[in-house]
Amino acid sequence: MATITVPKKEYQQLLDKALRYEYLRQLMERDIFSPPQSQNSKEVVEAFKNTGLYNQAFLKSSKKGLMRSSHFKT
Repeated sequence: MATITVPKKEYQQLLDKALRYEYLRQLMERDIFSPPQSQNSKEVVEAFKNTGLYNQAFLKSSKKGLMRSSHFKT
């Protein structure tokens, strides 16, 4: 087997691309098109609110979007 020398910067770029590819591959193995666990939009918004991660503007926008969705009941 031959030895190949690659500059450190190029190696880091290749490693980063390989890790990103592996992450995306793992995501695609999951069933990303499965229906949501809850079809109640109020439950979903409440779960978002309980995490404490989202601001009021995001919660309001999410609630509005979920109300328009055919997957969720009000």
